[in-house]
Amino acid sequence: MIPQQSFTQTSGFFALFYKEVKRFWRVSFQTVAAPVLTALLYLMIFGHVLEDHVKVYDKISYTAFLIPGLVMMSLLQNSFANTSSSIIQSKITGNLIFVLLAPLSHFEFFSAYVLAAMVRGIVVGLGVFLATCWFTNISFEYPLWILAFALLSSAVLGSLGLIGGIWAEKFDQLAAFQNFFIMPATMLSGVFYSIHTLPAIWQSISHFNPFFYMIDGFRYGFFGESDISPWFSLCVIAAFLVGVAIVALRMLASGYKLRH
Repeated sequence: MIPQQSFTQTSGFFALFYKEVKRFWRVSFQTVAAPVLTALLYLMIFGHVLEDHVKVYDKISYTAFLIPGLVMMSLLQNSFANTSSSIIQSKITGNLIFVLLAPLSHFEFFSAYVLAAMVRGIVVGLGVFLATCWFTNISFEYPLWILAFALLSSAVLGSLGLIGGIWAEKFDQLAAFQNFFIMPATMLSGVFYSIHTLPAIWQSISHFNPFFYMIDGFRYGFFGESDISPWFSLCVIAAFLVGVAIVALRMLASGYKLRH
């Protein structure tokens, strides 16, 4: 027989998770369709301009090389946006207190928000892939690598979104966090190029960008080729996930900028 407290907590976790998924799905034209259109425009512009001028891997066209990068970029940005926007909206409107008063542990609170962010990121990523895969032939050399990097990366950005949403006290601060950290790290992670085409100094700097490992490992799952070992990339992302998850959980446990 399940204890009443355990049942309540489990129900609360799924209720919060459902609320977060429903929150973005009710405005899916903005949260899903718009990012897909943006990625499609990137592909049409960069693919058309650089198709005959850029060669990254043998027997792989630049358009094919670009698609996994766009999929992962969209996945990352939307995973971050889901948790960060939800937290900051709840803080500003004052209804976050009702979530904090629920009989949920900090881990359940964290898990519900991050899992919902993962759902949004993967839905958007899948939408981008379905919209762009018609432009060229795409292979699936190692599907499990694709899934592993998609899940881990969306969890990382969902956790970062939680941190950003808790830290920010207004939308301007959250926008600064996204525009000066998330966006540059994503755009400079190898979405549109291989780091081997960069000067040596910029190649070295790229290795300090955790987003680079997400995109490089994800692309390996499609083509079986990458700039570095996918195992190393997986270890870097897993370590980064542990780090950001610990930070987010400590912020939740301490009530940092949540309890006023």
